[in-house]
Amino acid sequence: MEKSLLIKFLGENPIFRIIDSLIESKGIDVTKKQIIELSGISKSAFFKYWKQIEEQEIVQITRKFGKTKLFILNSKNPIVKKLLELESTLIEKTLNKHKLIEISA
Repeated sequence: MEKSLLIKFLGENPIFRIIDSLIESKGIDVTKKQIIELSGISKSAFFKYWKQIEEQEIVQITRKFGKTKLFILNSKNPIVKKLLELESTLIEKTLNKHKLIEISA
């Protein structure tokens, strides 16, 4: 599994990996189980940080099926907006770097 630019920049912290997996799934409803799989962290690490993610309103519940809840990244949250902005800046910087390499080659 290749690391995203955000993880390369911010580090391997489980909370960043959870948020990064939500960013990668942007616009798609996901279960906690799917987030755990996408983030590549243990169940115990996930649940250690999940409460904080909910308290900071990083996610919002989109649907419920019995006990199962589906979540989506809360793109209206100021923290999420800043992280998406950071990711966009990192992507832009990487693309510009690759363009310079192509031009000089």
